[in-house]
Amino acid sequence: MSPLRLVLASGNAGKLREFDALLRPLGFEVVPQKALGVDDTEEPHCTFVENALAKARHASAVTGLPALADDSGICVAALGGRPGVLSARFAAAADGSRSDEANNVRLVSELRGQRDRRAQYVCVLALTRSAEDPMPLIAEASWHGEVIDAPRGSGGFGYDPYFWLPDLGCTAAELDADRKNQLSHRGKALRALVDRLRGERLV
Repeated sequence: MSPLRLVLASGNAGKLREFDALLRPLGFEVVPQKALGVDDTEEPHCTFVENALAKARHASAVTGLPALADDSGICVAALGGRPGVLSARFAAAADGSRSDEANNVRLVSELRGQRDRRAQYVCVLALTRSAEDPMPLIAEASWHGEVIDAPRGSGGFGYDPYFWLPDLGCTAAELDADRKNQLSHRGKALRALVDRLRGERLV
């Protein structure tokens, strides 16, 4: 039996590798949306789950195939959960450009003087069988840590150099890729989704 094609509503090569490694053994061929002519869609919602669903439904609508999307970010207790769904564009410039460095500078600046440094990475995955799927599969997970003032480590991306893991005595950026995938919000959410997919029929 040929593998079932599944559109990944993302252009992130790292995510593609992670998703493909776990889903291919289940009989899925994970294809990035750009390979099928799907452009990014708006993420106008204030929750991760709504944005993930919007991206998955868009990819399904354009391709007619099942689609998988994720929405993720960092939520900081002292900032009322910000930057949340705006994590990737927390410090976006007037021209719309964005960078990890600028986001981290803003985060550390807004936390200056705050004693409460608790934070959590959050990931929500949404899998739609079709654009109008009334029962999409949803999986979510979080990863708890603290925000520090100075970066440590050169691995990972985003806020990883500032995301301190007290139990491990290091930042997310100091973990090797395999260890990070075991512990991270995205890794845990993806494994939860795989557990749900076992025995499920997409079509």
